[in-house]
Amino acid sequence: MTPKTEQLGFIGLGVMGEPMCRHLKKKSGAAVIAYDLVPEPLNRLQQFGVEAARSSADVIARADIVFLSLPSGKQLKEICDGPQGLLAITRAGQTVVDLGTSPVGLSRELAGKFAQKGVRYADAPVARTRQAAEDGTLAITVGAQTDLFSRIEPLLRCFASEVTHCGDVGTGQLLKILNNMVVVGTVVVLSEAAAIAESAGFDTRKLFETFTKGSADSFALRNHGLKSVAAGAFPKRAFSTEYMLKDVTYALQMAQEGGVAARSAENGRNLLSQALEEGWKDEYWPVISRIIARSTNKA
Repeated sequence: MTPKTEQLGFIGLGVMGEPMCRHLKKKSGAAVIAYDLVPEPLNRLQQFGVEAARSSADVIARADIVFLSLPSGKQLKEICDGPQGLLAITRAGQTVVDLGTSPVGLSRELAGKFAQKGVRYADAPVARTRQAAEDGTLAITVGAQTDLFSRIEPLLRCFASEVTHCGDVGTGQLLKILNNMVVVGTVVVLSEAAAIAESAGFDTRKLFETFTKGSADSFALRNHGLKSVAAGAFPKRAFSTEYMLKDVTYALQMAQEGGVAARSAENGRNLLSQALEEGWKDEYWPVISRIIARSTNKA
């Protein structure tokens, strides 16, 4: 797995970060030190042998490989910049692995800056649901040089069942962002189909269950469709509307840079933005189906 003398660090213990850190400690056989602004997840993780750090700088001072699980590229840039940021305090020989979803350009920019200090950098954004994080069955797309990927892959498999090397730094983010763009588009169409079916007196759950037997079947249907849209279940502390809006915005930035008219993604962004305006920024993002259902003309 990894030499037991090698110290692992983990910064960011939110909905996904806490279970990932727990699996990392239980399965890697290595010492793990972690930090979060909120003390509760640190307290819970200590029972599994994770050491609570006093600060992110404390993690950097003691860890050889540091995993970051942060909400967005904004927080990633903040923790890296400044006089006490990672770029200032990391040392040659360390490795930084970004598990969050960040802009491709930022990942490549940070990789270049860390390289100047002799620090390796990989982008490894995680995909799938909160339950997958709890089960250790996440999917991860990795952007890293081949030798670095070989080094961190066993550690990533502590909390993921699918780990794909996509290429050099930035490609992991590209794949993750476009994956989420496609998932949003699928859920929009599923929600439209549900609204049409309901307007004709046909039950959404029966509609979706029938879809699973034909060519409309998909992961999004079985998870976001059946478990959320059909059930009307949009819990908090899942992947929020605010987070998904961020990912679709990143996708549209790439589309603009590439000269691509991504109309479906624009529609998804508009629905997610409207959900935020409705006060649903913390709800599980398929809540956009409520907006689609409400717009049905039943006159």
